[in-house]
Amino acid sequence: MTETRVLPLSGIHNFRDYGLYPVAGGGRVRAGLLWRSAQHGDATDADLDTVKGLGIGTVVDLRGNSERDANPCRRYPGFAAEVLFHDGETAGLHVQAAASNPSATEARAAMQRLYEGIAYRPTLTPMISCYFNVLRQRDDASLVHCVAGKDRTGFAVALLHHVLGVHADDIMADYLLTNVAGNIDRRIAAGAEQIRARYGAIDEATIRTLMGVEPEYLDTAFQAIRASHGSVDAYLADVIGLDDAAQGQLRERFVAD
Repeated sequence: MTETRVLPLSGIHNFRDYGLYPVAGGGRVRAGLLWRSAQHGDATDADLDTVKGLGIGTVVDLRGNSERDANPCRRYPGFAAEVLFHDGETAGLHVQAAASNPSATEARAAMQRLYEGIAYRPTLTPMISCYFNVLRQRDDASLVHCVAGKDRTGFAVALLHHVLGVHADDIMADYLLTNVAGNIDRRIAAGAEQIRARYGAIDEATIRTLMGVEPEYLDTAFQAIRASHGSVDAYLADVIGLDDAAQGQLRERFVAD
């Protein structure tokens, strides 16, 4: 299934359909409507032609202002999708973790600590709420992305998968697909260039740690949610503004028999 959901693009990394998964009670998440990726600044013309054919009507860009300014997304001629973003800094988690020039072990520990608070980041939760509202109201395909398409994007996608009834094992499998989707070496090289330009020499093992994801990261985020709110559904209602009725609307739209 990895081959059917990942688009083999040259300049847009980690671009994939996160539908198709079976859900509790029967059925599957609809294909071709829910897309996720890394940023599009290095998209080739051929990449843009492929993206144009997906019919994406809304793009939710989870990057902050400085990230968007540094790597503006390329668009195909006639691009008319609405692009939604947070007017401020949302600071990529992997970039924050690189600030102290850590070893690979230290970087892994820093990432796990950062995931302890990802569910409550004041610049991220409004965008997740915005994303879910978009999905409830619009019928066309959508795309959610950040810099690498793995942390902010991965967390938002995991929450939606939970809402739709995707099994926890599949939620984790989709999250970890970042580590094997597309041209990994090219994606890591692109991330390394950005990180080193800001923070200087960082060894290859640490770069690969910062550019990947591990099960403990997402587990940490959900453990923090349950410790604070008792359940993911309570968190979604209290913090994201997604009550039972709103969750039901999402399932109606994105689950097929």
